[in-house]
Amino acid sequence: MYKEERLAEAAALRGEIRHHEYLYYVLDAPEITDAEYDRFMVRLREIEAEFPEDVPEDSPTQRVGGRAAPDFTQVTHLTPLLSLGNIFSFDELKAFDERVRGGLPKGSRIDYVMEPKIDGLACSLIYENGKFVRAATRGDGSVGENVTANVRTIRSIPLVLTGDYPELLDVRGEVYMPRHAFMKLNEERAGKGEDEFANPRNAAAGSLRQLDPNVTAKRSLSFFAYFVGDGAREKHSESLAMLKSFGFKVSENYKVVSSIEEAWDYIENFSAKRTALSYDTDGAVIKVDAVYQQRILGATGKDPRWAIAFKYPPEQAETTLEDIDWRVGRTGVLTPTAVLTLVKLSGSTVSRATLHNVDFIRDKDIRIGDRVIINKAGEIIPEVLRVEKGRRTGEEKEVTVPSLCPECGWSVTRGNETAIRCTNPHCPALGREGLIHFASRDAMDIDGCGPAVITQLVDAGLICDAADLFSLNKEDLVKIERMGEKSAENLLSAIAKSRENELDRLLFALGIRHVGAKVARTLAMEFKSIKNLMEADEERLAAIRNIGDKIAESVVTWFSVPSNLDLIERLKTAGVKMDFTQSVTEVNSFYGKALVFTGTLPTLGRAEAQGMALAVGAKVSGSVSRKTDYVIAGEDAGSKLTKAGQLGVKIIDETEFLKIVRGGE
Repeated sequence: MYKEERLAEAAALRGEIRHHEYLYYVLDAPEITDAEYDRFMVRLREIEAEFPEDVPEDSPTQRVGGRAAPDFTQVTHLTPLLSLGNIFSFDELKAFDERVRGGLPKGSRIDYVMEPKIDGLACSLIYENGKFVRAATRGDGSVGENVTANVRTIRSIPLVLTGDYPELLDVRGEVYMPRHAFMKLNEERAGKGEDEFANPRNAAAGSLRQLDPNVTAKRSLSFFAYFVGDGAREKHSESLAMLKSFGFKVSENYKVVSSIEEAWDYIENFSAKRTALSYDTDGAVIKVDAVYQQRILGATGKDPRWAIAFKYPPEQAETTLEDIDWRVGRTGVLTPTAVLTLVKLSGSTVSRATLHNVDFIRDKDIRIGDRVIINKAGEIIPEVLRVEKGRRTGEEKEVTVPSLCPECGWSVTRGNETAIRCTNPHCPALGREGLIHFASRDAMDIDGCGPAVITQLVDAGLICDAADLFSLNKEDLVKIERMGEKSAENLLSAIAKSRENELDRLLFALGIRHVGAKVARTLAMEFKSIKNLMEADEERLAAIRNIGDKIAESVVTWFSVPSNLDLIERLKTAGVKMDFTQSVTEVNSFYGKALVFTGTLPTLGRAEAQGMALAVGAKVSGSVSRKTDYVIAGEDAGSKLTKAGQLGVKIIDETEFLKIVRGGE
């Protein structure tokens, strides 16, 4: 009797918790406090701990468990996840309507469903008999990656459906990160000294591909359902209503329209509303409502003929350029940043914008006091697009390029470069910025050792150069502000882990002038050890493909400086790996091929993708030419994609790239 009573209580608690999760995560209308919700969960866990054999897989307590599959195993979609073509004007929208009408019987009534285009990551969810069983990313549209363990942690996704559901349901939607969650995440990462995410879409993609679902669970991801494959109703609008009845979050901004003029009205009206939303959108989607008409129209390649996306132009704002701040980087280069009068842009307050270099300022004739137009375009720091010269009053001041370094007071030089550079080899900024670079993700990848932490360690006198990082101890670290015992242990663990990095990471981390990640990889693969590299002369180095005289001279010069040799010796003593032992196989189809990446890839960062290509012996270039073998294109690919098409270069997407780089071709 006791067990039956407890199991009945547990069942009631699960129903209560699901109800309140729906109110909170789907409707944004909570009826109880967080503390009351926590009490329900605590009680449910107590009962389930007594009877673990009776805990159902769909219990609210089971959202997080286990680990994601290594390398995210591939799954085949029940029906393809199609991508959408893009349009940018009313004329293009009318042309789409004409194509739809031309593909259907003459005189057909056509209704369209208008929806926001959520800026996130497309995902397919499979439900069997009302229970969530699998989630997969879009991939190439036919095959995606299994992200079930991570998607289970998203609380706006029901684990059990309510209502009259079909035996099999294939739900399509967008995993996204709300703006407030994105801001909070970046604040936390900045506080830990970690790199910030560029935008909510990148943050969502990175969060969904975590190997540890517990990390994903902390990222406050959400999900909008916007389509049904298997299990759809006769009309798309009816499917959306059905999804809502099942407990899914469906955009409150969708609308059925009966003409292309009404569709355009929606696009114009939604443009004004979208900045006030709690999530990012970059356009509006128009879909034929009747499913039988969708089937008649079909698809061309990966794009449906019955749907298309209108893309809004990047948001811009006008403000005043109040001053210019010159910052010294790790190589001594002075970079200008515009200090702006506060202005709202893309849902956030902007006070700074990049100015790139001196030539950029001169080419655009930028002056202090100018009214300028800035464009965020998905980046953290916006760019100054242009000056409103017609708004000048005569009070504006021409920009004076510094003659002295703002950090140390030494003279600066420009030479034949675009950049101006501090001449002091011991400038404090070089040391601090060099350490930040050394620990960065693409270099030694020391997690938790970002700019803020490096600055604290330098200011506390705990480190002066890279070798000092490997002699840090817990007792010293816990004295640092906001560095508790757990944070100190995590940092020391990350430092210890970095000792095992391959030689190419170390060479890049050292900050040798002209030696980027790609050159570092080439040198590591060629010489196999830092000892061999140090013994090479300029002639030997310059003979290597893609190295040349300038890089050869820079490398030889760096290794001729006694303090640099001392640093290498101290790093070696600290146990840092000085060899390249990673195998590079000529079997891979990318071996020796020239690759160019363009646009935003769905799941991979640019540096990560390039690193994977280099690891199998590919050559990565920044520009497309007749010597290019492959162009890997992501979203918003620009002129490189156009040029590749003109030259007949093979163009592939991320999914095909991953297939080849993992030995699938």
